[in-house]
Amino acid sequence: MKNWLKTYDDCVPAEINPDRYPSIVALFEEAAQTYGDSAAYECFGQTMSYAEVEAKSRAVAAYLQVKMAVKRGDRIALMCPNIFAFPIAMLGILRAGAVQVNVNPLYTSRELEHQLVDADVDKILIFGGSTPVLAEIIDNTPVKTVITIDLGDGIGLPIPTPAVDPRLGDALKFADMLQQGAGLAHTPVALTGQDNIFFQYTGGTTGPSKGAVLSHRNVVANLEQYKALLHEASKPGEEVMVCALPLYHIFGLTLSLANLSIGARIILIPNPRDMDAFLAAIKDAGITVFPAVNTLFAGMAMHPGAGDVDFSRLKVAIGGGAAVIETTSQNWKALTGSHITEGYGMSEASPVLTLVPIGVSEFTGSCGLPVPSTDIILLGDDDRPVALGERGEICAKGPQVMAGYWNRPAANAEAFTADGYFRTGDIGVFDEAGFLRIVDRKKDMIIVSGFNVFPNEIEAVVTACAGVAECACIGVPDDKTGEAVSVFVVKTPGAELSDQAIIAHCRENLTGYKVPRQITYLEELPKSNVGKILRRALRAV
Repeated sequence: MKNWLKTYDDCVPAEINPDRYPSIVALFEEAAQTYGDSAAYECFGQTMSYAEVEAKSRAVAAYLQVKMAVKRGDRIALMCPNIFAFPIAMLGILRAGAVQVNVNPLYTSRELEHQLVDADVDKILIFGGSTPVLAEIIDNTPVKTVITIDLGDGIGLPIPTPAVDPRLGDALKFADMLQQGAGLAHTPVALTGQDNIFFQYTGGTTGPSKGAVLSHRNVVANLEQYKALLHEASKPGEEVMVCALPLYHIFGLTLSLANLSIGARIILIPNPRDMDAFLAAIKDAGITVFPAVNTLFAGMAMHPGAGDVDFSRLKVAIGGGAAVIETTSQNWKALTGSHITEGYGMSEASPVLTLVPIGVSEFTGSCGLPVPSTDIILLGDDDRPVALGERGEICAKGPQVMAGYWNRPAANAEAFTADGYFRTGDIGVFDEAGFLRIVDRKKDMIIVSGFNVFPNEIEAVVTACAGVAECACIGVPDDKTGEAVSVFVVKTPGAELSDQAIIAHCRENLTGYKVPRQITYLEELPKSNVGKILRRALRAV
């Protein structure tokens, strides 16, 4: 029984058409034809029209096909911040018929090596500042071709960019690829919804991260679902979206594609931590759509320059990736006049599963209603649906949900119920109106500023530090990031060990948001009768 349907407003359909576009390539090409002279992306004070993005991405696609013999279904990694080169490269990869493997440009060499090996990638387009990390491990990966990206690529701006690591001396420059590709013929690929589009890596509760394999249909469905439920903020030719969420993260990527489909102007923010530059970029932009994580909303609301930003056209601020804290939403309302709209999703669902409608005027603490064409059930420990108002594991089915993880048959068997619902591992409660509230996590995942952190990975890294005998990791509340990583360490006998040594070791092996913020030393870790570490018991320490 989909209780939430009765709460939809009259303009929201119960179902969307997941085949509205045969592919994301078709979506973009239709948008380029419709909105050719309109600004598609804005960055560094410059704009790029839909027609310009079409021409430049076509050049990338042609180069990949003609010079690199890229074929339909080949996997190509993109490791780049939010700059013009990202959408140009992405659309070029897709228009060549290839599959994009999204990579965090802040990854350590250990994290990068796992992803490149797991996805069996032989080509990577990479931001110059990230090349030292690749150079460290490239010989351990299948990568044979490296294309390096400068900050000003695509728009021709001479912006100082970190030098490419000299160990990658034979790397091709993205600017040269654009120039040469412009003179080559692109052969359109007849992609369908069943073709893969992205490998979106997400942590596992056990073992290394897994690649969620998303199809064109998955992503088309999800952006249509978003536009249907938030139709007030999806007006063709009217919207201006702030893209401060990283595009390698599926939340920012899918919402940007949704806005691309309606001719929106998308403001790319390369580094939202530089709050002064960020506020300057959006100050007079007339922004209408602003997806972000709680951390960014909180930082903006406290910044003295935020009051100078024109929020008069803002239709919706969408908080996702982690829970929005009520204080943050109250501060945001004081700044802009409206609360933050929450949503819930995950990489495996492209990512949106639920959203709070724009018409809800107060902070609810819920993550909203299931989006159209989505069924969500809550299952108890016996795998049977729980009664309304009772807690249960959130399990979801819909056209936006992946078919499975890359090369992980065992994980896929565990991830889905017998009747095809994806097990999220989160515990939720539905109210009578169909609003979903997250109350716990079945898994031990930690969410730091919207990014998933899995204790097993942190424990493995910390335990490898000299002087550490055992380690356990949990998430603890944090006003800025939602949660922070806390580790409990048992020293080896006689070891000289300091917080500084552990943190330095972690910084060498973990992306910044995974590095522990708290370190506690114990004589022993709490364990079950069979020797399993009891993480829940650590919360009382």
